[in-house]
Amino acid sequence: MPTADPAGTNWKTSSYSNGGGNCVEVAVGTGWTGFRDTKDRDGGTLVVTASRWENFLAATRSGRYDL
Repeated sequence: MPTADPAGTNWKTSSYSNGGGNCVEVAVGTGWTGFRDTKDRDGGTLVVTASRWENFLAATRSGRYDL
């Protein structure tokens, strides 16, 4: 697991956020990517390695998680 300190990081809200409160924010650091709920920014942050993030994106783009 990368050592990450998302505090002071430039967080970006997902372009897919619908304005109805279902929003996710993402921050990218050196070797890591962090995620948090826009409604509860102090509620915790999930941090994964850059390679796991890339694997997740590839699987999503391929339709692996389509319902």
